[in-house]
Amino acid sequence: MKMKLLAATIAVALPVLLSSCGTAATPQPAAAAPGVLVEDAWVRATVGTKDKSMTAAFMSLTNPGGADVKLISATSPVAGLVQLHEMTKKDGKMVMQEKAGGVTVPATSHAHLTPGGDHIMLMNLKNPLKPGDEVPLTLKFSDNTTHDLKLPVKAFTEEEEHYHPTPK
Repeated sequence: MKMKLLAATIAVALPVLLSSCGTAATPQPAAAAPGVLVEDAWVRATVGTKDKSMTAAFMSLTNPGGADVKLISATSPVAGLVQLHEMTKKDGKMVMQEKAGGVTVPATSHAHLTPGGDHIMLMNLKNPLKPGDEVPLTLKFSDNTTHDLKLPVKAFTEEEEHYHPTPK
């Protein structure tokens, strides 16, 4: 019995031991750092809103790389116009406007596109969006990478004026 156990151990261990002998391992090229990672992406439903012609997309962006990367644009076939937007204070009021220069995703950190903050506006929608629908969205980054996504549409009930400002 001891001889069989010894033979089995040698049979398993010998190839491993022999593979570590001989020539040095060939160096492998370093793996490229992954681009920006996209998580928790979704689009606000338009069903039940006053203005069904526009909505917003939200998500978390993580940059594992060593240099800042910017989200510079987005496109979607469901909208006639897609822009990166921000909420900012002007004349004592919060207003939504296009975000010049894109959204920076800092090196080894995150950027969050959220209701009331930076977000992606989908305008001139071709059809109303209801919970359960999916919206194709392509993100383009300053490092020449793109992400083709399918975002779920979810109900959202926060203040209507955040994304559908009253005309002046």
